[in-house]
Amino acid sequence: MNRTRVLVVGCAGQMGGTLVRTLAGEDDLQLVGAVDVVSVGDDAGVVAGGARADIPVTDNVPAAVAATSPDVGVVFTSPSAGMATVRALLAHRVATVVGTTGFAESDFEEITALCREHDSPALVASNFAIGAVLMMRFAAEAAPHFDQVEIIELHHERKADAPSGTALRTARAITEARAEGPPPAGPEGAPSRGLPHGRVHLHSVRLPGLVAHQEVLFGATGQTLTIRHDSLSRESFMPGVLLAIRRIRGLTGLTREIDSLL
Repeated sequence: MNRTRVLVVGCAGQMGGTLVRTLAGEDDLQLVGAVDVVSVGDDAGVVAGGARADIPVTDNVPAAVAATSPDVGVVFTSPSAGMATVRALLAHRVATVVGTTGFAESDFEEITALCREHDSPALVASNFAIGAVLMMRFAAEAAPHFDQVEIIELHHERKADAPSGTALRTARAITEARAEGPPPAGPEGAPSRGLPHGRVHLHSVRLPGLVAHQEVLFGATGQTLTIRHDSLSRESFMPGVLLAIRRIRGLTGLTREIDSLL
């Protein structure tokens, strides 16, 4: 069997470490390299909290690519390092799966151009949990039938971006499904009403003990509808990540989100 060779960038983080441990149990996927700015020189498997992988952590993406010849690079870095990592991987024609969030539309335009220039695919997802993808689909389906909607997203205290990429994407899906719809209920400009995103208010919570959670709250005369998804551990994201790794080389250009892979 030809195993897909995988390079994990951000291997010392929570998501990257979970992926390193997960790859150890996959027969068709092989961890060949690990990159991070911490734990340089240490064994990637041990850094991830698992068994030894006999792969040292390096802090240089181009050098790691040259040394390991990966088929797929997976990016779970901080938002500030995300674009630099994507540029480096695509420039070396490595199919790229990105779980880093916080990209601007201009970043997506650049990634699209890089995919075209280097003839290499990229997939960027705000959320790899299958249940979260379904939650967003259900929210878009419900949106035309309710007068008002608000989104509350809750994450661990170390998440850098707020609102989350999932909340922003959900708000876009709701807006597209509703055409226009009424303005948000309540006093405009009230600081406790969250961040308006179009005609949807977004509320962010950051607390220890949380992983990733989101509620979409719909309201109409005499009724409410709550659609909620909870990721209770980072293992919940791994089926979606593995799906993206296995399918990315059959894609072209930039793919946003994993919906089309389901």
